[in-house]
Amino acid sequence: MEEHILYQQTAPGYSRAAYSHDNAVKLLHGGREYFDVLKLLINKAQHTIHLQFYIFNDDETGKEISDALIKAAAKGVTIYLLIDGYESRFLPQTFINKLLNAGIKFEQFEPLFRSKKFYIGRRLHHKVVVVDGIYALVGGINIADRYNDRDGEPAWTDMGILIQGSRAFELNNICNGLWKDATGVSINPITINNVYVPPIMPGMAPNCSICIRRNDWVKSLNQIWKSYFNIFNRASESIVIMCSYFLPGWIFLKQIKKAIARGVNVKVILTGISDVKLAKHAERYLYQWMLRNRVEIYEYKPTILHAKIAVSDNKWMTIGSYNVNNISAHASVELNVDVRNKSFVSGVEKELLQIANEKCIRITRENFYITQNMLRRFWQWFCYQTIKVILYLATFYFKQERT
Repeated sequence: MEEHILYQQTAPGYSRAAYSHDNAVKLLHGGREYFDVLKLLINKAQHTIHLQFYIFNDDETGKEISDALIKAAAKGVTIYLLIDGYESRFLPQTFINKLLNAGIKFEQFEPLFRSKKFYIGRRLHHKVVVVDGIYALVGGINIADRYNDRDGEPAWTDMGILIQGSRAFELNNICNGLWKDATGVSINPITINNVYVPPIMPGMAPNCSICIRRNDWVKSLNQIWKSYFNIFNRASESIVIMCSYFLPGWIFLKQIKKAIARGVNVKVILTGISDVKLAKHAERYLYQWMLRNRVEIYEYKPTILHAKIAVSDNKWMTIGSYNVNNISAHASVELNVDVRNKSFVSGVEKELLQIANEKCIRITRENFYITQNMLRRFWQWFCYQTIKVILYLATFYFKQERT
């Protein structure tokens, strides 16, 4: 029998904003790599699985994962599946019944017209899996065919992170809390003294410092926003941001400008092909400002880019569900992981730069303005203003709750 290591008891005065250093991590890519790891973790489960997703479809990928969950439930594993009540609202009842009949605990987060509080914009944007409080997956990848490699069609380009260590235990507790918020039913917490961690999985980087960051404006949580704000304030050499829907507010734009004035090189990798055309046209409205302020812009061309990741100074990164826009900042329930480890993070930054150089077109003043005319510029401005109105309508009536 393999030797196991017991978690260290959490020290008095522990802050969730602090970093813990007893974690191993691995960067995962969307597509088959991610879903192979997800199925491996489901098969490893002995006690509990939490899954919290914005999208969980009943397509081939959804059925593949649900079949794995049903097998785990048959072994006695307790499974909690929480999905967004709006984006996954069309999930067939027959599919849901199959999960329920297998003993899987299933709930929709704030379904429209059935929620106690009518928050249109407050959606569960998490993409989180936690197994036994030992392993966790965090990223931008949902459960649907477009995030997987199927029949010669490549998945949307996305990334996630595999975690093994004490922060997986913390994520389990966070999932417990969100399940209670959504259902009113408490889950008995895992006792930390009973959590044993096996030797780290192959290919994982050990001894990484990790901090869990959350955004939920209604609950007065804006930790991810602060993480991004801090990198603009504190970076001394470089910032690389890969984002699928990049529409920062003027506070963020001002911080980017200040960072560049200090000599920081800022690169932004954005999708060239978008599933939300309105947002892409609005995003391109900001290109003129970014070019004028010496932000390097790269448009990813092979497929839709859906990743949400930022790296700073070769030593710090954040990855998860958070997009740099006001929906993520002021509406959606988001979760990211911040990582400090020079060896691991420098490898991630190297990969992002390779993507920028080999799979993107750099947007310059020359090739951008040659595509512009008065009509196109007006359309981009119109899309930008429309997005601002949509964001306002999605968030203006929110009332923060006491925690």
